[in-house]
Amino acid sequence: MKILQISAAYKPAYVYGGPTMSVSKLSEQLSKHGHHVAVFTTTANGLEELPVTRNIPQNVDGVPVTYFKRLTKDHSHFSPWLLIRLWKEVRKYDVVHIHAWWNLVSVLSCLISCMRGVPVVLSPRGTLSPYSFGNNHILIKKMLHKLIGRSLLNRCYLHTTSAREQEAMYKLLKPKGIFNIHNAVNLPAIFPKQSMDQTVLVLKLLFFSRIDPKKGLELLFAALSEISIPYSLTIAGNGDENYITYLKELARHYQIEHSLTWLGFKNNHKFELIAGHHLLVLPSYDENFGNVVIESLGVGTAVLISKEVGLAQYVKKNNLGWICETAASSIKKNLVHIYHNPGTLNIIREFAPFIVTNEFNEDKLIEQYVAMYQQISLA
Repeated sequence: MKILQISAAYKPAYVYGGPTMSVSKLSEQLSKHGHHVAVFTTTANGLEELPVTRNIPQNVDGVPVTYFKRLTKDHSHFSPWLLIRLWKEVRKYDVVHIHAWWNLVSVLSCLISCMRGVPVVLSPRGTLSPYSFGNNHILIKKMLHKLIGRSLLNRCYLHTTSAREQEAMYKLLKPKGIFNIHNAVNLPAIFPKQSMDQTVLVLKLLFFSRIDPKKGLELLFAALSEISIPYSLTIAGNGDENYITYLKELARHYQIEHSLTWLGFKNNHKFELIAGHHLLVLPSYDENFGNVVIESLGVGTAVLISKEVGLAQYVKKNNLGWICETAASSIKKNLVHIYHNPGTLNIIREFAPFIVTNEFNEDKLIEQYVAMYQQISLA
C-alpha cells in the first residue's frame, strides 16, 4: 500500500510533545514492515524553523519525509507549498492519514484529499476533545467547525487511540467509520530496571511531559503542599517560558521549590530516568492517550494518572497504577496511600514491563493499522 502521512510537525520538532513522537514512530514501523510510506510536514519547531532541506524528501530514520516552509509562526502552520504539492501528488496514494486538527495543514489537506477523491483517515490527537473545544480560540474553533470542519470530518474515517476518545468522537461527529487502535509507542529493547527498597524513605515522583496548563501541574503542586510524607519531584519537559516561570513562582508560594528538580526536555536516556523513580504522575485535565504512561510502565515504574487520561481504563484494568480525580485532594490522598503501601510499587515494577510489551507489540499494532488502511482504501 501507498500511505501518505500528513502532520504539521515532525521530528526533530520535539517541542510539540507526544503527537510528534507518535506520528514518527508509526511511520517508521510501517516502513520497517515493508509498506510504502511518505510524510508531508512543515519546518515548524515552535517559534523557530527546523534547519532541514526543504521540498525534497529526506530519509529520516528510514522514512522519506518532505519538509515544507510555513508562512505563519503560530499553530496555524500555513504552508502553501505543501498544499500545492499535495494537490499534484495525492492521487499517487491509496490513503491519506492526517494527524491533529485546528491547523491549516490538516484542514486544507483534508479538503484537497476529499476533492481529489482519495480516502482520508484523521487522528485527532486530542484536538477534537471537549477540553479542546472549551480552551484556546474557542469562538474560532466553533465557527470553523460549523462552517467547514464538521462536513469535512464526516467525509473521513477517524482513528482514535483510546475508548474514551472514541466515545467522544461518536458524540461529536458522524464519520464514515471509527477505528480504535493504540498509539505506536517507543519501548526500551532492554528493561533498564532499578531495584527499589521495599521501604520507601523518600517517594521519588516524576512528571515527564510537555509543560502545559492542561497537564495539571498546578493541581500536583497544591497536593504536594499539603502532604507531610517525604518526597521529591523531578519535572522533565519543556513548554512556554512564561508558563514555566509562573509554575516556579507557584512552587515558591507553596514552599515546595526545595523538593523540585527542573530538568528541561529529555530524550536521551529517558528510560533510565523514568526507571529511577517510584512513580510517574500525570494529572491531566485532558489526554487522548498518554504515550509516557506506556513508556513508564515499560520500565516498571508505576503511574498515578487522572481519569481524564485516555489510558486510565487500561491502567485500572491491569492494576498498573492509580487513578485520581483532577483535584488536589484526590492526588494528595493517592500519594499518601502509595507511600504507606510500597509493596504495590514493587509488584508493578516486576510485572508491568511484560504486560505492556505484550499489549504494545510492534507487529500486532502494525497489523491493525494496515488492516485499517486496507479497509478504508477498498471501501
